[in-house]
Amino acid sequence: MSNESSIDLPENDGCPFCAYLRGERPYTILSRTADTATFVTREQRGHPHLLVLPLRHVPSILELTDSEAAAIAVEVRNAARLIDLAYSKPGIAVWQNNGVPAGQAISHVHFHIAGTLKGGGTEFGPVEEISIEETDEIAKKLLGAS
Repeated sequence: MSNESSIDLPENDGCPFCAYLRGERPYTILSRTADTATFVTREQRGHPHLLVLPLRHVPSILELTDSEAAAIAVEVRNAARLIDLAYSKPGIAVWQNNGVPAGQAISHVHFHIAGTLKGGGTEFGPVEEISIEETDEIAKKLLGAS
């Protein structure tokens, strides 16, 4: 397999996810493993809406190592289980975008895991960012259910 990709990645002035992981910017980090982190995102497109990403800066899914891909898959499943336990949602959506045409906004691979909204599905349009205090409360509820 070739290491070259034709994916048109977003250009970010520094990686916000890496800044959150380094503690340079506030964000609710639900959990960390040796290879991954799970965030409670401030853009709640479902309820709740979490992100799972590798600790190593990796621009797209194509650059993940096999061990990173496996670790992320386990944490995506664990995030879905937490949502199910804490929120009893009738559905859980999981998605991942690679490249600007696919809707990727941050050039650090991440998976979205979200409980469905009341009417079903998730919100893909613009959503208002919630506060860190609100994401911290979501994290408490999720961790309290585990």
